[in-house]
Amino acid sequence: MICNGVKEMVAKATSEIETIPIDGADILMENSEIILVDIRDVRELERDGTIPGSVHVPRGMLEFWVDPESPYHREVFASDKTFVFFCASAWRSALATKTVQDMGLKKVAQLEGGLGAWKKLKYPIEKRQRK
Repeated sequence: MICNGVKEMVAKATSEIETIPIDGADILMENSEIILVDIRDVRELERDGTIPGSVHVPRGMLEFWVDPESPYHREVFASDKTFVFFCASAWRSALATKTVQDMGLKKVAQLEGGLGAWKKLKYPIEKRQRK
């Protein structure tokens, strides 16, 4: 029997991280000090599009791309910018944000409501083609 389910994990993570309100969040795209990080699966990206200018990081690779000691490290995470993570509905992004915060990234947050909330407000979406 599971004693600490996903809802509890997300609630705990959310209480320990910063969440950027979705209202007015479209201005984040224009801020050069912010990197929007889409952690959804590539199939979601192709099907639903993404926030223009965002960086795609598959959730399963996040820790490996963040860790400078990892052979998979990505330089984007060595910058001193603020990373704002998002997924479809802010569950995976809550866990991802908490994880990278625990790894030592200081300037991190998640986007309230994820891409679903973004789309409801009719903010811009960029289609991504299959590679």
